[in-house]
Amino acid sequence: MPEYNVLCIGNAIVDIIAQCDEAFLETNGIIKGAMNLVDAKRAELLYSRMGPAIEASGGSAGNTAAGVASLGGRAAFFGKVSRDALGEIYMHDIRAQGVAFDTGPLEGEPPTARSMIFVTPDGERSMNTYLGACVELGPEDAEADKAAGAKVTYFEGYLWDPPRAKEAIRQTAKLAHAAGREVSMTLSDSFCVDRYRDEFLELMRSGTVDIVFANSHEIKSLYQTASFEEALDAIRRDCKIAAVTRSEKGSVIVRGDETVTIQATKIKELVDTTGAGDLYAAGFLYGYTTGRSLKECGDLGSLAAGLVIQQIGPRPRQNLRREAEQAGLLQGRAKD
Repeated sequence: MPEYNVLCIGNAIVDIIAQCDEAFLETNGIIKGAMNLVDAKRAELLYSRMGPAIEASGGSAGNTAAGVASLGGRAAFFGKVSRDALGEIYMHDIRAQGVAFDTGPLEGEPPTARSMIFVTPDGERSMNTYLGACVELGPEDAEADKAAGAKVTYFEGYLWDPPRAKEAIRQTAKLAHAAGREVSMTLSDSFCVDRYRDEFLELMRSGTVDIVFANSHEIKSLYQTASFEEALDAIRRDCKIAAVTRSEKGSVIVRGDETVTIQATKIKELVDTTGAGDLYAAGFLYGYTTGRSLKECGDLGSLAAGLVIQQIGPRPRQNLRREAEQAGLLQGRAKD
């Protein structure tokens, strides 16, 4: 059985990224800083109004898988594309990153998912996502060998939107736990939390999910409180480990009564926040699956997030392994 550090399950989306001003968001009714689901007609309209754009394979969990691979870990991915031009781009890109991706493509409609991402001068990204073929991911796509062979299975909260994907996640989680592995999720977005609060809490409290990633807005939304400290106290009771990012304030990791505070990586310029949480999860999970302390895991996550927000696009252009070694975060460990 092949062994992986992390198996990621998510929406296989090609990101189409363009810069814009605040007025463009207002004129086009785009909610700033959120992930908005759109239909095919709206996707075509927004695409026609975009300025010069960069196309890059994205999707939250796919970005995390790419980050794990860049750190030198073995990563696998479950996600659905269609057999079309964007689907070919996605498959090529994620495999070129060194990620094992064997989910069979969809024949025919709907087409591969795409997300129009508008980046304002402050680096904030506003996403408008047409899920397309993503909604066709189902339990038949859960590969038992990868689920049992991955130290941690990680899925994105966004995947809770398509109904059959929930079955795929639950099926994979059962296979993982049966093999003595752990399951992790990211809450993804405050609006996503609002839609599925009760289900997310049930996943955590039932033990389906062991490790949770969130940002400060998402965790407060989850527990319906304005107090970050209240939300942090609540989540430490509901899951084994929670890692909560706080932008320039760094992150906080809790495990039982243990609390670890992580500093944000110093950056030269904030360019685009797309992928920051995804890369934080990549660094953390790579550290976790190679036996590192929570402090080391958080430092790796912080480094990866800090690098990706200084570029356009959600996947690191640098070799994260080399960057982490230069920062003194990956030296002298036998498990590497």
